Amino acid sequence: MSSCCHKTDGVWIPDEEHVWKSAEILRDFKPGDDTLQLQLEDGTMLYSLDTSSPQLPHLRNPDILVGENDLTALSYLHEPAVLHNLKVRFVESKIIYTYCGIILVAVNPYKQLHIYGDAVIHAYSGQNMGDMDPHIFAVAEEAYKQMARNNKNQSIIVSGESGAGKTVSARYAMRYFAMVSKSGSKTHVEDKVLASNPITEAIGNAKTTRNDNSSRFGKYTEISFDRRYQIIGANMRTYLLEKSRVVSQSESERNYHIFYQMCACADQPEFKSLRLCEADEFRYTSMGGETAIEGVDDRKDMEETRRTFSLLGERHRSFLSLCRPTSRCLPLCRPTSLCSDPHIAAFCDLLRVSPDGVTRWLCHRRFVMVAETVVKPVTSKRAVNARDALAKQIYAHLFDCVIQKINAALQVPGKQHSFIGVLDIYGFETFDINSFEQFCINYANEKLQQQFNLHVFKLEQEEYMKEDIPWTLIDFYDNQPVIDLIEAKMGILDLLDEECLFPQGTDQNWLQKLYNYLADNPLFEKPRMSNEAFIIQHFADKVEYQCWGFLEKNRDTLYEELIDTMRTSKVWTSPSQCISPLWTVCDKSVCILSMYVTLFFFQFRSSLYLLMETLNATTPHYVRCIKPNEEKMPFEYDSKRVVQQLRACGVLETIHISAQSYPSRWTYIEFYSRYSILMSQQELVLTDKKQTCRTVLQRLIQDSNQYKFGRTKIFFRAGQVAYLEKLRLDRLRGACVTIQKHVRGWSHRRTFLRMREAAIILQQYVRGQRRIRKSVTAAALKQGWAAVVIQRYWRGHLTRQIFRMVRSSSIIIQAFTRGWIARKRYKKVLCCVLSEIDLILLKQKEQKEVSDSQIEGLTFKVEHLQNENNQLQKLFQEKMSVNDSIGQEVTRLNQENMVIPELKQTVSELQRHKQELEEQLEDFSSCVSVNLAHVCNCPMFADLKPRGVVVNMIPNMAAQLLFMCVRHADYLNDGAKLKSLMNAIISGVKKVITVTDFELLSFWLSNMYHMLNCLKQYSGEEEFMKQNSPRQKKNCLQNFDLSEHRQIFSDLAIRIYHQFISVMEKALMPMIVPGMLEHESLQGISSMKPTGFRKRSSSIYEDQEIYTISSLLQQLSLYHSTMSQHGMEEGLVRQAVKQTFFLVGAATLNNILLRKDMCSCRKGMQIRCNISYLEEWLKEKDLVQGTSAMETLKPLCQAAWLLQVNKTTDDDAKEIIEQCSELNTVQIVKILNSYTPIDDFEKRVAPSFVRKVQGLLQDREGGSSQLMLDTQYRFQVTFPFTPSSQALELLQLPSSLRLGFITRI
Repeated sequence: MSSCCHKTDGVWIPDEEHVWKSAEILRDFKPGDDTLQLQLEDGTMLYSLDTSSPQLPHLRNPDILVGENDLTALSYLHEPAVLHNLKVRFVESKIIYTYCGIILVAVNPYKQLHIYGDAVIHAYSGQNMGDMDPHIFAVAEEAYKQMARNNKNQSIIVSGESGAGKTVSARYAMRYFAMVSKSGSKTHVEDKVLASNPITEAIGNAKTTRNDNSSRFGKYTEISFDRRYQIIGANMRTYLLEKSRVVSQSESERNYHIFYQMCACADQPEFKSLRLCEADEFRYTSMGGETAIEGVDDRKDMEETRRTFSLLGERHRSFLSLCRPTSRCLPLCRPTSLCSDPHIAAFCDLLRVSPDGVTRWLCHRRFVMVAETVVKPVTSKRAVNARDALAKQIYAHLFDCVIQKINAALQVPGKQHSFIGVLDIYGFETFDINSFEQFCINYANEKLQQQFNLHVFKLEQEEYMKEDIPWTLIDFYDNQPVIDLIEAKMGILDLLDEECLFPQGTDQNWLQKLYNYLADNPLFEKPRMSNEAFIIQHFADKVEYQCWGFLEKNRDTLYEELIDTMRTSKVWTSPSQCISPLWTVCDKSVCILSMYVTLFFFQFRSSLYLLMETLNATTPHYVRCIKPNEEKMPFEYDSKRVVQQLRACGVLETIHISAQSYPSRWTYIEFYSRYSILMSQQELVLTDKKQTCRTVLQRLIQDSNQYKFGRTKIFFRAGQVAYLEKLRLDRLRGACVTIQKHVRGWSHRRTFLRMREAAIILQQYVRGQRRIRKSVTAAALKQGWAAVVIQRYWRGHLTRQIFRMVRSSSIIIQAFTRGWIARKRYKKVLCCVLSEIDLILLKQKEQKEVSDSQIEGLTFKVEHLQNENNQLQKLFQEKMSVNDSIGQEVTRLNQENMVIPELKQTVSELQRHKQELEEQLEDFSSCVSVNLAHVCNCPMFADLKPRGVVVNMIPNMAAQLLFMCVRHADYLNDGAKLKSLMNAIISGVKKVITVTDFELLSFWLSNMYHMLNCLKQYSGEEEFMKQNSPRQKKNCLQNFDLSEHRQIFSDLAIRIYHQFISVMEKALMPMIVPGMLEHESLQGISSMKPTGFRKRSSSIYEDQEIYTISSLLQQLSLYHSTMSQHGMEEGLVRQAVKQTFFLVGAATLNNILLRKDMCSCRKGMQIRCNISYLEEWLKEKDLVQGTSAMETLKPLCQAAWLLQVNKTTDDDAKEIIEQCSELNTVQIVKILNSYTPIDDFEKRVAPSFVRKVQGLLQDREGGSSQLMLDTQYRFQVTFPFTPSSQALELLQLPSSLRLGFITRI
């Protein structure tokens, strides 16, 4: 704490109930003062603190820093600040995740939240850590990106006490990897990885007093990736299975879930052979007094376990073979007498072993002497221990067998390139009674804590070296002495091994050795009031362990005779039974009793060392799960329970390490933006912002040891940011006072001037009245009255004269206006009449043309008849003169007979010429078909783009050209050629669908749309020919119906459109959030807040491009101009713009919902300003009408409005309900809970107001309950029919297209 405490400063004082309590200093405290007067926050009492001791209360952070995403962003880093920040986020803001340096603190909400959907996964995918709100998905994304970028294996260490949510957090992390790295292979390895969770939970989880689904083992899952960073397999390693739970449970606890699931399915045919019954009839499943869990259906869970087992590729019979050994553990617990009991017989029958042998060697033991072998009965206690050891051994090997089967199912052919490990292990535990299990757990956590401390220390050192800041040694807690106490020579484990070597060794003897050998160790204590326990000072807390059962739980003694009996079982000889190695392992273990005991600890420590080696070879990421209360109440916060876990999980140690150095770290840009208000005019004009920050900071903070300048950041010691915030607040408050002073002065001066003016006027009237009374006589009054009468008549005369003039003018204006209107109507009617006359004349002209053609035809017929009549008359005359001309005719015939050979030769020549013409026609037709195929198969077909001014003059020319080819094939009535042509077009267009070139997609989308219109316009169907010209009607298809091909082309156009939109979205996505949210388009309204260590992720590129709203608008303009150049139909352009604006609105709103730092009043102003820019762009492009683009931005507009509106009274709540109609309940509540003031002048949203709004929203019917908007949603695209006026025969092919092989027919 600072050496001086000022009045009104906030501090934290210890409190028994709440751990820490907030108070306010009533009087300035200076060094040498005896007392520090404090007042509690509620104002009900005065607290006087004796300051004779050097330790003063911790200072409280400014309210502006409370609720930060990262605890390291707090100016004062200490335990009460951490505890209060977590409470504000968890209770008031309903946020369960918080960063603490490299740790993600996850508080169990005991409630289902809407923050784990697929849309949330897609929102976090590709994002840098710190850009979004803290989340388990952010940690998973950071691990995935570092693996891909640094080519180094990663680990996510999830720890916490039972009921804190470790298993769920690990499950969500693996689900994230499965979602973002789908391989697309038929093995579905991602689904198998997720399917392993229900199986391991069934055999490894149980109900405890703290958690209904507590993991009683540690699990490290390695998810393997190939070179493309797609999942190719997984491998699971387990640690510290709580075997003792199989044979004993505490009050209100249960055994492992699998036992109750099998008992619930005992009536099913496949389980009949297992001889199961109700769970409360077995001692192993009823010792805790509870066999059911509220809200859990064991029968349904068994179905889920069997389903996921089959998903791993295992057959149903294989699953039953694993259930069989599990069921054999249950009859062992039922006998009342081990010597003779039907349940022992049932157990032996299931195992197919001799009941006599099992009974004999459970109750007897063989001792081999020098001369003889003696069989001696054992005590009932030893017999029960042997029975329990047998049950534990069977279940432990069954557990290992299931893990082996899961690993075998998760192995997929392929070479592992890298992996991400997810460690789910219980954290530090301390109960009222702590035994062997807690000792093992806490020992493992000591090792993990040591690795964590070294990693944090290493990261701090790397950060300092990266910023070129001198590194000073930081003093932090090293728990190596505790580890040495446990595992060093003559330590606790060594002494335990030694005692286990003696057959008559007892817990009491071992404890006495601990007292004798470890009494001088400061970390080891003997309880004052007990001789059956010992105390170890762990890194988290002191823990008292009861020595009962340490040796027995270590031994799990199985005698050789019992093992020999088990070897005779015929069940284990089946190849499907994976338990067969059990007895060979046990045989090696019990040949010498000590050998088995040593093997247990050797396996335990060796597996722990292997785990530590794996973690040290990877980049670790830490998730600490916190249990907020013991009652499992949603969003209830018990400070005592939370602070215990914070001390135990290393969060406070991270704070301690950070606080000793420079915990607050700001980039120069952030510092300049936040504290430019503290700069003078001379400092603001400097162009070098980094130098400006240095100059200002040296002026504001005289002690240079309180800060350091790095390459990209400024490092502050604890409390300095709070001091700067105080200076900033004082400057703002002073500016506000100055503004208020001037405004109030101006207002009072204006009021004073008005009052003085009114007083002067009143004085004038009063003084004038007095003068009038003094100077007025009867004659003057009479004259005055006469003057008034004259004025009245004169004014009346003038008014009447003006009225007559105005009336006359009005009549004239009305006359002219009515005449103008009449003439306008006349002209309009005349135009209509003329148009009707023109139509009539046109029709008459057409009728005349028809009549003329008919008359011409009739005239032609008359002439033909006249010609025939003349010929008949001539023939008649010839007949009359036939006798005269017989001689001449005979002569003529003789002459013709002489010419006949010449005529025959002429006919043969004509036939040969005809055959040559037909062959030329066939060659020409084949040439045309080749040209058509060349058009479609030409390499330029898929790459055809508009080039040059000439092409831009003829939009959609490619579609018209293709249709002309189709028209020619129809004209030839050649179905084969038409089919070949259509197939070539379709295959060519399909190649376009897969490209990512926006111009190419835009070009072919426009042409495919026009091709559809051509197929409709020239189809010959009446509905499409209404607007065709006579020339276009002649060009309609005559021989083929292409309606089916129209459907195919429509489907192709839809696919091109979706690819077209996807390419646009891919280019726009990186611009949307920076442009709409992060860029401050309103100058002078900064929304920057202090950021923590996490704001600069290790996976961020240093040279990333900065996008603004102008970048977004320029990209939209580029898209619009490209579509316009390609002649895209206006309706299609509007649909594309609408889809694009929906993406902008949805992506922006999703980021607001996932980023607490974006939920502020000033950010709402920035968003509304950017929305206005988008609206102006629509107006500029004439796209406001018909696109409904602004309708898609309504949710974003309402969210921005919600950030700016008052959120205090009942009327405010009702107004929010009315105005935010496009936002659902989950989104409104999320924004209200996430609202973050930027300055102390703003108020936080009270939890009572949020509950009030939530209550009013319950009456709202329907609506979605999803938090995120689906950015992948697509509006239905339509292709309206718009006929073209382009005449096909007038189409000219520009030479720039190089289509010279096409010939006009």
